[in-house]
Amino acid sequence: MRAAVLEAVGGPPTVRDFDEPTRDVVRVSLAGCNPVDLALASGQLGDPVIPSVVGKEGVGHTEDGTRVYFDSPVPPFGSWAELAQFDPDLVFEVPDAVSDDMAVALGIAGLAAWLPLTRHADVSAGQSVLVLGATGVVGNIAIQAAKILGAGRVVGAGRDKDALQKAMDLGADAVVELGGDDDAAALRAEVKDGYDVVVDMVYGDPFLAALDASAVGATLITVGQGAGTPKIPFTKLMGRTHIGHMNNLMPARVMRQAYQELVGLASENRISVDTTRYSLDNAGKAWQAQQDSPHVKIGVSPA
Repeated sequence: MRAAVLEAVGGPPTVRDFDEPTRDVVRVSLAGCNPVDLALASGQLGDPVIPSVVGKEGVGHTEDGTRVYFDSPVPPFGSWAELAQFDPDLVFEVPDAVSDDMAVALGIAGLAAWLPLTRHADVSAGQSVLVLGATGVVGNIAIQAAKILGAGRVVGAGRDKDALQKAMDLGADAVVELGGDDDAAALRAEVKDGYDVVVDMVYGDPFLAALDASAVGATLITVGQGAGTPKIPFTKLMGRTHIGHMNNLMPARVMRQAYQELVGLASENRISVDTTRYSLDNAGKAWQAQQDSPHVKIGVSPA
């Protein structure tokens, strides 16, 4: 089969023939591209299998014809290939009303936005929500999710002024451009009593600013750390709850239920995600696009 194969730590992958999986096989119609794919390839999360097919998620059909989304395919058979080997615990059915592009977008990215707001926090009573990193795909989904779930004032924050307009279009009540003289003050100006919930995609200095702008009793959920790892004084955390979230640390049944909630909303056209596709032959370009921090969900099609 044709596949995008990691030949050396760091990548990019090489498109070539690779052995086919022999059990729990899914024929891939679209694979997802995520920051975690680059992190896995670089060795940040442990030594990668060399050689192996890259890709941690995708959509396709199992051997009995069922259309599914699959997470964490079994190494070395990742999702950027014609065929992958799925983990039976992490394969979720996809309704016909949801496109392949949306089904992939609601996987790793969608769950990273939805799970923090539904399993780590409760915003149903009109709580104020800050989304750090609102310019990325996860942040875009988090803005919409917070509104769907009943949040009150929802504020998106990020460094890309143009991309922040997208957050407004998706329902944010206000946006804050980070990187000024006093980010904490800029955040506090939008919710003077402090934020009840913070969904943080970036960590680093933006998290410290958000912590200063949070209310006593706030819940802050960190999903990513693209802005580095801050030194957090204990006194600033007092009276607040800080949670480090990773999708795959949740039980499989929770991930399945959350995914079904998301595709249900997508079926009703209540969630919007910008997507783009690359062919498998252009896997290197997709890899580079992800390194360039796109504001769209990237898919890789083996067809």
